[in-house]
Amino acid sequence: MTDDKRGQLLIIGGAEEKEGECRILREFVRRAGGTKARIAIMTAATSLPREVGDDYTRIFERLGAEEVKVIDTEYREDADKPDYLELIEQATGVFFTGGDQARIISLIKDTKLDTAIHRRYAEGIVVAGTSAGAAMMPDVMIIEGDSETNPRADTVAMGPGMGFLPGIVVDQHFSQRGRLGRLIAALVQQPAVLGIGIDENTAVAVKGNKFEVIGAGSVTVVDDSEITHSNADDVLKDEPMAICGARLHILPHGYGFDLEKRKAILDRVAAPVA
Repeated sequence: MTDDKRGQLLIIGGAEEKEGECRILREFVRRAGGTKARIAIMTAATSLPREVGDDYTRIFERLGAEEVKVIDTEYREDADKPDYLELIEQATGVFFTGGDQARIISLIKDTKLDTAIHRRYAEGIVVAGTSAGAAMMPDVMIIEGDSETNPRADTVAMGPGMGFLPGIVVDQHFSQRGRLGRLIAALVQQPAVLGIGIDENTAVAVKGNKFEVIGAGSVTVVDDSEITHSNADDVLKDEPMAICGARLHILPHGYGFDLEKRKAILDRVAAPVA
């Protein structure tokens, strides 16, 4: 059963529009409460927290959010600061910036801040992340890996994620960096059966067991729940993987997907984005 009180996830493939309409960031502010939104920006992933934090603060304030605050966890002990925990208690939306997803894990995972964000998500707030902030969403995430290559065990390195979207593998900058091979390699090595590749300036908005696609690109869903053959148990790390019978869905703006039924949602397709 789906927990109806659980909040929403907005998982962004990176390089989202930051000038003009800002379609995806606008949608985040809207879902987080619009002009009553109270947003906490998490800069753990970036090595330039002040600059990145200031950029997103400017954007969210321009879009009308009531309050925007930056949580800069330069050191792991910062994730236990009472002031930061209070910001999460008051927030209606939490936004993870891009950078290096491994930094998010090392600085935040299993801290008081981590616990507070998960609890607030369970209570109904919106949690968003772009690029590295998207990669960290599953319980097991892609840490790094080669792009534009065929699936091999050594194509991708995996590690613990933040666990907002368990049982799924997420990759970002997907079409732009030719990451289908590494997503498939990651999926085959994990107990997850669904891989989601998100293009730049594109996002999936997850509510319950369903998501919808927002933005200018597409989302690629790889479903290996009914594969008929894989040689993953037999090949060496640098040898090509064989995958037979996997299902592939390419979903542009307005399309959706049922994560539980593993089926595309076609009945409320919006007009294409110019």
